[in-house]
Amino acid sequence: MDVQPPSSQQKQLTQVLPNTSINTAMGKAPADNSAAMELQPLDTEAAERSKWLLASADPPPPWQQPFRSIKESVLPHPTTKQHRPNRLLLFLQSLFPVLKWGKNYKASMFKSDFLAGLTLASLCIPQSIGYANLAKMDPQYGLYTSVVPPLIYAVMGSSREIAIGPVAVVSLLLSAMISKVVDPSADPTAYRRTVFTVTFFTGAFQALFGIFRLGFLVDFLSHAAIVGFMGGAAIVIGLQQLKGLLGITHFTSKTDVVSVLTAVVKALGQQWYPLNSVLGCSFFIFILITRFIGQRNKKLFRVAATAPLFSVIVSTLIVYLSNAEKHGIKIVKHLKGGLNPSSLHQLDLGGQHVAEAAKIGLICALIALTEAIAVGRSFASMKGYHLDGNKEMVAMGVMNLVGSVTSCYTTTGSFSRTAVNYSAGCETVISNIVMSVTVLICLLLFTKLLYYTPLAILASIILSALPGLIDLNEGYNIWKVDKLDFVVCIAAFFGVLFGSVEIGLLVAVVMSFGTVIVISIKPSTEELGRVPGTDIFCNIMQYPIANKLSGLLITRITSATFCFANASFIRQRILKSVDDENNIEEVAKGQLYVLILDMTSKKIML
Repeated sequence: MDVQPPSSQQKQLTQVLPNTSINTAMGKAPADNSAAMELQPLDTEAAERSKWLLASADPPPPWQQPFRSIKESVLPHPTTKQHRPNRLLLFLQSLFPVLKWGKNYKASMFKSDFLAGLTLASLCIPQSIGYANLAKMDPQYGLYTSVVPPLIYAVMGSSREIAIGPVAVVSLLLSAMISKVVDPSADPTAYRRTVFTVTFFTGAFQALFGIFRLGFLVDFLSHAAIVGFMGGAAIVIGLQQLKGLLGITHFTSKTDVVSVLTAVVKALGQQWYPLNSVLGCSFFIFILITRFIGQRNKKLFRVAATAPLFSVIVSTLIVYLSNAEKHGIKIVKHLKGGLNPSSLHQLDLGGQHVAEAAKIGLICALIALTEAIAVGRSFASMKGYHLDGNKEMVAMGVMNLVGSVTSCYTTTGSFSRTAVNYSAGCETVISNIVMSVTVLICLLLFTKLLYYTPLAILASIILSALPGLIDLNEGYNIWKVDKLDFVVCIAAFFGVLFGSVEIGLLVAVVMSFGTVIVISIKPSTEELGRVPGTDIFCNIMQYPIANKLSGLLITRITSATFCFANASFIRQRILKSVDDENNIEEVAKGQLYVLILDMTSKKIML
């Protein structure tokens, strides 16, 4: 019988089956009948596998992955089959972690949390008033923002140390971006409505990021970009505080360094009040000295933590007893107290600025999440537990959604206050509840006493918190590790400093994406050598001790993805490594026999 030429399906089988299996699959019997009897089960199994390989199942529908993400984020994940009551309990514990760790809470832990919460409140009260001024909101809104959001996070968040409240960078973002949409001095009511609307969109985006497990979006803001952005924002915030520190009445609304310094020079040539500078600089030096003492002696850290509140109390008494407001000292004046009023009716979800509010909300959501997750993970690693970024996003989102209808503006985790909370010995997020209740008591009983608080003191408190945002050591480490990342860091820094907050953020995002694209499309190649006395191969340029093997050229591709976009470039780099001066001599002499490509952890995309 004539043997027919193999079909296309049979040709594919020859690529996946052993030789004996190939013969069986093509209808050819083995020469030895006994061998055929032994190989028959193996051939059957191989043929069965080939069917799955040649007739693969259809891919899952596109909506399956988002549905699974929502299910994993919201529903519990029991390891065994649970009864309905247990499933409900797991769901509630997943949504409200306080139900899980609250069962093991002890009175001894409350003592530590109580002291940490009081210490936290002593720093939070003056900072909240100052940050509200930075956000161009009335002072009481800063205190409102330190009451409701920490309570929401305490029952939904998973970090034990993070301190929730207003922060400098987000406050600057709100004032810089919303002021271009609504002028706060011309229409403060419309400005306040827009702030609450932006906070609503911020919470909505954060919650959606967590539900759909989109935490990877935050990672696209590279660490180098965040370091540069934070450093530039810190300098801009410091320059903005010159208005309160110098007692300047009229000041520019722009945030770039040139406009701010120009406004300062003009104000100094006209009318300003030196007493504000004397008062503010005196307490600024006092706060820095107490911080230095607290860093040198850990037992005295509460002295540094309570220094801002002590400065507010003493400076307020000085102004009240001396009637200094009549001599040019700028004071807070009216500060409304009481419980957080409802702001649901102030949400402008159908107004003319809703599109701008949504855009600003998205930007604030990313920046706030980046700061909060970075802070939370840093302190979680110190305590030895894991922080789920997606659950944190849901908690932050719900926190800001509730805050938008209770007269709060965008909140997140504060690095400076979290460090104080950690140093004060907090055990759980109960310290946030203690802080929130303390701020609420201040709103109910002591707001009238803050009438004479000088603005220069608030400016000095904000200035004292800014050095933590400028990380020179980290910038130097970025320079040593990766020069391209350092370029991204510097670009974001100068974008904020000489452009605006939006320009700096745009530069950070674009250059972060650009870095990923460049590394993916144009990966580098490394020639590997063997470390003497070991089986370890590494880059001979980085480790000169590594020796090349005679007759072998081992090349590693640094990109994790091998796809159509970089295939041609990788081929050129491989051929270039063969044509290298040292290698081409071996090729000419016939001494280079083998080219080995190290494709470890590479994903090939067709």
